[in-house]
Amino acid sequence: MRQYAAKRIALFVPTVLLVTIIVFVVMRLVPGDPALAILEGDSGGQYTQADLEELRHELGTDRNIASQYISWIGGVFQGEFGDSFWFESPVMTELKDRIPVTIELAVMAILLSVLIAVPLGILSAIRPDGWLDHGARIFTLVGIAIPNFLAAIFLILLLLVVFNWLPPLGYETLWEDPLTNLKQMIFPALALAFYEMAFIARVTRSSMMEIVREDYMRTARSKGLAESVVVYRHGLKNAVLPILTISGWQFGRLFGGTVIIETIFLVPGMGRILIESIFHRDFPMIQAEIVIIGLFIVTINLLVDLLYGWLDPRIRYG
Repeated sequence: MRQYAAKRIALFVPTVLLVTIIVFVVMRLVPGDPALAILEGDSGGQYTQADLEELRHELGTDRNIASQYISWIGGVFQGEFGDSFWFESPVMTELKDRIPVTIELAVMAILLSVLIAVPLGILSAIRPDGWLDHGARIFTLVGIAIPNFLAAIFLILLLLVVFNWLPPLGYETLWEDPLTNLKQMIFPALALAFYEMAFIARVTRSSMMEIVREDYMRTARSKGLAESVVVYRHGLKNAVLPILTISGWQFGRLFGGTVIIETIFLVPGMGRILIESIFHRDFPMIQAEIVIIGLFIVTINLLVDLLYGWLDPRIRYG
């Protein structure tokens, strides 16, 4: 297991480094000049070429890409992503209170997805062609077909029209006011988790449908074991790898989906400030957010790989 883990961890560092290179280079290739965006916003278009060159020098965008990257990556290794062009403050100062909000939203969404989808997929598999199975398949088809932002809009309309209720505006942290925080975050998390629920339920059903036909499942029942023991100890344990794979992938995907959901529900996370930064060509802020999200995704994939080796010895010995 140690050798298997060492190999996976050894791939982690170059992967993260490659992400930083791609993000930095792509941002420099995107059309638009942050100096122009700042001057046009501040002076209403009244500036000289000398003003433009001076601001480019202050921002450091007049240097070649290689020297800019070396300077930037040196700060990244120290946890500093530079100063925001638009907010005129250190990037991490703007993000330090927003990163926990986005993580909380993503964690709540994946927990809702797994807690609802896995039992639904199991029940659908062990009772095929029943009313529950048909209902579950309709739910998965609808969930996969509807994008997150549309599910969020439908949820808001449902709360407003049917229940005449909306979640409280503003934001309270989990450690200051847990109940208010839950009211504010549960519906964005539910909208974010809608697609994931459908996908995980579909994968769970397919995986369990294969497992329930295996000989060892019939043997376990013939021994007189309770159905719950047969399903969860023998069935789910052997079907968990595909579920773990898709859950890990979906968890990483959730960080990208929070951008739209946070904007719709006015959640003060990384997504809302990313939208503002894109409009203002704020390269340091955009780079920082994409690298942080990429780091989360790579870390989640690493953890999933390590769980593979722990759950199935054939993988780590292969």
